Amino acid sequence: MIKQITQDTLCDLITQAAHSPRLRQNLNIHPLPEDDVQRLAIAMEPGTYVRIHRHPHTWEMLTALRGRFLVLTYDESGKVTERLWLGAETKLLEIPANTWHSVLSLDEGGVIFEVKHGAYQPVQEQDYLPGTPPEGDERVKAMLEWYAKAEVGDVYTL
Repeated sequence: MIKQITQDTLCDLITQAAHSPRLRQNLNIHPLPEDDVQRLAIAMEPGTYVRIHRHPHTWEMLTALRGRFLVLTYDESGKVTERLWLGAETKLLEIPANTWHSVLSLDEGGVIFEVKHGAYQPVQEQDYLPGTPPEGDERVKAMLEWYAKAEVGDVYTL
């Protein structure tokens, strides 16, 4: 059977994200977490927090199905190396393995489609940039504000 993501599917996913405490909801297209290729749509509302992280084992491909996203990449010290607008000028990004990055949702109803090598591996603590606040931390709001204005060469300090 051909798998599809319809407009109705997107609307349902966006509604779920808007009502989620994390302001984010994913829809896996791959059948199992063990699948060799992870394929998923992720509805991300403004205010959802994607902590600066890396995937040592895989590249990650992102495209915007709806909305715009700010994707920042960083060096090992946390200095911004790239500032990319996914869904505006840029339609697709492939982030190399082991690249520090974060994503900021700019529009209500935004949905990213992500592809990367499997099997699913949750991000380990050593793969979050040291010094960045974890989800739920009181500093997350300041981090999101910093993402929005950070320029190439800037470094976040708590």
